[in-house]
Amino acid sequence: MRLHMNFNRMAYFAAVVDTGSFTAAADKLGITKAVVSQQVAKLEEEAGTALLVRNTRRIYLTDAGRAFHSRCSSILREVEFAFDELAEGTEMPMGLLRIVAPVAYGHCLIVPAVAKFTELYPTCRAAVTLSDKGHDLIAEQIDIAIRIGDLADSSHRTRRIGSIHRYLVCSPGFAARTAEILQPEDLGILPFVANTALEEPYVWELTNQNGEVKTLHASASIMVDAMPAVYGAVLAGGGLAILPEYLVSEDISKGRLLQILPEWSVPTAGIHAVFPATRYRATKVRAFIDLLIKMQSEHGIRTGA
Repeated sequence: MRLHMNFNRMAYFAAVVDTGSFTAAADKLGITKAVVSQQVAKLEEEAGTALLVRNTRRIYLTDAGRAFHSRCSSILREVEFAFDELAEGTEMPMGLLRIVAPVAYGHCLIVPAVAKFTELYPTCRAAVTLSDKGHDLIAEQIDIAIRIGDLADSSHRTRRIGSIHRYLVCSPGFAARTAEILQPEDLGILPFVANTALEEPYVWELTNQNGEVKTLHASASIMVDAMPAVYGAVLAGGGLAILPEYLVSEDISKGRLLQILPEWSVPTAGIHAVFPATRYRATKVRAFIDLLIKMQSEHGIRTGA
């Protein structure tokens, strides 16, 4: 039995494989490349076999390295879970907090919240992924995933932490060169910017004060796969789009964007925090969500339903 094997060396090896290079692993771990290389070499010496093949461009796993990486990743994950469970019994959040969130929401809310969180809790670190794509929370060891809109059924725990008002907007330049928009039916012939990361990027639903609902199938002139790109295209006069209040409220107030058909509202979108069951009660998770809700309210985002 190799009970003397150094867990740090396993972590260094896993970081090299996961990031694709010794340099990136060193940056992730906050140590020098020389230390990472030295420790991985010692791990190979302890293992009695080569785990990596190195050249000037990239690294490759040997067959033994591939099998070992799978095993040690599982072991390191269980060790982290064990420390998370220990931390649950303490009042002070600690350890690495992994978060994934939509790009636009992440830039506006998650990044400032993480900066404040690590200031409040120096014993915590945060790794943030901003993406409008789906993620496997278990495989990627995610502590918190922020999802906006309807949720698919899953075994994960969820908490609705807010709701976002959305507006139909365009630039003044776009409005000046198109026919006046008086009713929802006028939208059908106009170009709009589609966010293809959404489940139904070409369908709009509008409701007036009388409860009348109009479902429109719009024609996209520009198709992009991230909310910031939709926002940029609309600002540049590329077409109409439905965008969240937190992203466009200042632009509307300063005249950079125009709200179209304000008497017709777009359904609000729920903001949900999604957690693997093993992470739900971790102190660091609860502390971050509480802080995020507070910061959302400062941006005019409604809490809960």
